[in-house]
Amino acid sequence: QLRAHPVEKRTHMVSHQHGMTVTKTLREGEAEPQCWSFSYGRDELQGLMPEGASLLLLRVLACQWAVPPGLVFPAIDTEGHLCTSSY
Repeated sequence: QLRAHPVEKRTHMVSHQHGMTVTKTLREGEAEPQCWSFSYGRDELQGLMPEGASLLLLRVLACQWAVPPGLVFPAIDTEGHLCTSSY
């Protein structure tokens, strides 16, 4: 039987005049939280598709029963790193 092992993960995104800063916090059990920060410039974020907008886009595409070819957007993965999202 396994004991409870609480894990708390938070991602905080702040937009500023030069781009965006993403701070990822991980806390396991009673241990001290671990933090990582990533900064991205405005040029890197051009066309960024946040998670909520991605879900809405998926619903629209599903209703239309069509996905335009080569539909790719920059996104931020669960670790806070910049990646691409393809549909």
